[in-house]
Amino acid sequence: MSTTDKASTEAPHDAPESEDSASADVSAESSAEASAEAAAGAQLSTAPLEDAPGGPVGIGVLGWARWFWRQLTSMRVALILLFMLSLASIPGSLVPQNQVDLMKVAAWKKEHASWVGVAEKLQLFDVYSSVWFSAIYLLLFISLIGCILPRSWQFVGQLTGRPPAAPKRLKRMPAYTTWRTDSSPDEVLATAHGLLGRRRFRTETGAGSVAAEKGYLREAGNLIFHVALIVMLIAFAWGQYFKSEGGKLVLRGKGFSNTLTQYDDFKAGGLFDPDDLPPFSFTLDKFDATFERTGPQKGTPRDFKAYVTFSDGAHGKPEKREIQVNKPLEVDGSKVYLLGHGYAPVISVTDSTGKVVYKDAVPMLPQDGNLTSTGAVKVTDGYKDKDGKKTQLGFAAMFVPTFAGAGQGTMFSQFPELDFPALALNAWHGSLGVDSGLPQNVYQLDTSKMEQFKTEDGQPLAKRMLPGETMELPGGQGTVKFEGIERWATFSITHQPGSGLALAGAVAAIAGLAGSLFIQRRRIWVRAFRGKDGVTVVEMAGLGRSESAKLPEELAALAGALHEQAPTAAPPPAAADTAPESDPAEPAEEAEEVEGERA
Repeated sequence: MSTTDKASTEAPHDAPESEDSASADVSAESSAEASAEAAAGAQLSTAPLEDAPGGPVGIGVLGWARWFWRQLTSMRVALILLFMLSLASIPGSLVPQNQVDLMKVAAWKKEHASWVGVAEKLQLFDVYSSVWFSAIYLLLFISLIGCILPRSWQFVGQLTGRPPAAPKRLKRMPAYTTWRTDSSPDEVLATAHGLLGRRRFRTETGAGSVAAEKGYLREAGNLIFHVALIVMLIAFAWGQYFKSEGGKLVLRGKGFSNTLTQYDDFKAGGLFDPDDLPPFSFTLDKFDATFERTGPQKGTPRDFKAYVTFSDGAHGKPEKREIQVNKPLEVDGSKVYLLGHGYAPVISVTDSTGKVVYKDAVPMLPQDGNLTSTGAVKVTDGYKDKDGKKTQLGFAAMFVPTFAGAGQGTMFSQFPELDFPALALNAWHGSLGVDSGLPQNVYQLDTSKMEQFKTEDGQPLAKRMLPGETMELPGGQGTVKFEGIERWATFSITHQPGSGLALAGAVAAIAGLAGSLFIQRRRIWVRAFRGKDGVTVVEMAGLGRSESAKLPEELAALAGALHEQAPTAAPPPAAADTAPESDPAEPAEEAEEVEGERA
């Protein structure tokens, strides 16, 4: 028994001279054999067949429409569109987007004034809803659907079909083996049929041969991969159009209700409806944070936890819940994430008459890991100067939870806990600009229309205070007192529909890609016939969709198992030609054609 991993390399005999009619018969028989061998290698994939060279494709509008559709639904164009979609998303990450942060968009326009006109015409501030991005997205969607539907229908036809009959010349297959046995052809074929069936091959018995096929999951994986891409595109579009995301800073003891007016910032998809916000509320009862006290990782956060009283619905029963980093509170498809925390000094302001015109906890924005924080105190109403004139006050503030002490360096925190809190203020009066209608950063003070308070010696008024201390405004115009310290936590409330669908699509895409890469579609043929000396000749051959070392190995294993049931016969006393009758002419072009069908 011998096994080869390529087609037979027997040198073709020179064709003898004959009459024209004999030559025509040989040519016709050779063409028929080539057609049979081509059929044996056909339908190993669901790739669409190209038009015959030179075949008519139509004329006029119909011809161009047909050509455009075939180009659009080709896998090559689908890959190009997928690459273009990834390139088209780059401007969305480089240029601020209106749906994400209007203030950043305004700042970008101010810094790049000469490019604003071009950017607006190209819709660079609304990339993901722009005409050109949507066109690429829709073309990719149509391309994938137009490519997958006919291939899926073709694959269903393959599943309901039967393996093709064995070609006449099995020697031309890339994997081939043969031996002689004393068993009868019927016994060999029956044994082969059972053997291939136990190996999960789909088998078909023909005249003097058994055909078997395996590896349908390769094409199934290929189709699943492309269907999964469509699922992920749908999930992406669904999430972009119906998503909502907002942030809220909540002071200890304060609450939040899931309505649009309660958010500090909010962005949503184009088809989002505010009525879709799930009704719930919560109150921040306590916030705990622990940090490493010693060692090289001093100040490193160890645990953040927010304790809230949660109510589901307008009249839900209050429940105690805990929210931690990466452990959100889930409510009707929305998730409440704990993002950050910080400190809010409690500051009170009195006017010249001693009346308290302002008292509130002012959140400060952390600047480093030790929670050195900056912020602004804005007194917009109620204050009158010593002349009784209404004006606005503003205080630029810096807060440190652990101050190194006077003369111990700059105003930077040494540790994130409240070991030695200190607050530094400088005071301004005038117009805060809050009545202009333009959005302002609550952590920054716009002093363009304000004047700084001065001390008696003409120096800007500034003071560093500990809890309980007071700063006097010049000329008896009032006081500012550092009352105490509160804590705050920031929460992100997100609703991202389609995320589960996108995850399922990603998992299916990976599984389908693995199947299409590691599973090989292959066919095995077994033929048994009586030789001229009466001894049974067994031929086995295999054909795969692509070249693989596993196909000859699998054929060798199958041949070995079959050889155990039909062992090699004793050699005859005289050499006999047991090979099947072959045509004297075996053109090399036919072998090349069969090789091409494997692709």
